[in-house]
Amino acid sequence: MFLTRLPAAPPAGSPALLLIAHGSRDPRHAATVDALVGRIRGLRPALDVATAYLDHCAPRIPQVTGRLAGAPAVAVPLLLGRAFHAKSDIPAALREAGSDLPLAGVLGPSPLLLAALERRLAEAGLDVGSAAVRARTGVVLAAAGSSDPAADAATRALAADWHRGRGWAGVEVAYASAAGPRVPDAADALRAGGARRIAVAPYLLAPGLLPDRIADAAARARADLTATVLGAAPEVAELILRRYDEARTAVTVGARQQAAVLSA
Repeated sequence: MFLTRLPAAPPAGSPALLLIAHGSRDPRHAATVDALVGRIRGLRPALDVATAYLDHCAPRIPQVTGRLAGAPAVAVPLLLGRAFHAKSDIPAALREAGSDLPLAGVLGPSPLLLAALERRLAEAGLDVGSAAVRARTGVVLAAAGSSDPAADAATRALAADWHRGRGWAGVEVAYASAAGPRVPDAADALRAGGARRIAVAPYLLAPGLLPDRIADAAARARADLTATVLGAAPEVAELILRRYDEARTAVTVGARQQAAVLSA
C-alpha cells in the first residue's frame, strides 16, 4: 500500500475550507459528502469546513458564500479531474455569487488517490499487498469520462503510473459515459494481455447513476470483483486538506510579495 503523511496543521485563525461538490438527485451522494466532511473535521478539528453544491443539492454556492460574509475562505472543488466543471462551472458560480475566494486545484492526479483505490480493492477482497496477486490481476480503472481530451489523458496517465508502480498485470481505463472504451472492452483487453483475474476499481467519488452503471457493466464483463467508490476514504480527506493547504499558502505568499512590492 502507499504510505502518506498529512501536512502539519495550519495556524489557528486560518481561512475556512469551502468544499464544492457537484450534487446529485441520488441521496447517497450528499450522504457521502457529509461523511467526507466529518472525516476532514476529524483530521483538523479547529478548521471551519462548509459545503456547497453546484446542482441538485442544497446549500448552493451563493447561500454559503453569503453566510461567509467576506470572511477568509478557500474553495476546494470535490472533483477528480480538471474538466468542464473545474474550468468553467465552479469559477462561474463563484463569480455569479459575487465571491472572489481563491480556488484550489482539483484532487487528481495524486498518489493518494491510488492509495484510496487500493484501499477499496482490498475491502472488496483483493490481496493488494501481494506482488504475486497483483502480477496476475488486471485492473479496470472505471472513470466517468469527459469530453475534455486533457482530462481523459490525465486519467490514462494515472492508470499508466499505477501499472508501472505496482506491477499489476495491466491497468486499462474504461468510461461510464462519453466515448468508450466501456468496462467489458477493458476487461477483454486485460484478459488478452494475460491477466488471470479482473478487478474493477471505480474512479468516482460518490455513489449514483454512473457507479451503478459501472457495477452493472462489471457483472456483464464477468469481473472477479468490483470495488466501491472512493467515497470518504481517509486518503481523499487528506488530499482535500493538501489542496486546501497549497491554495492557502499560495495566497499568503502572493500577499507578502505584493506587500513587499508596495513598500519598496
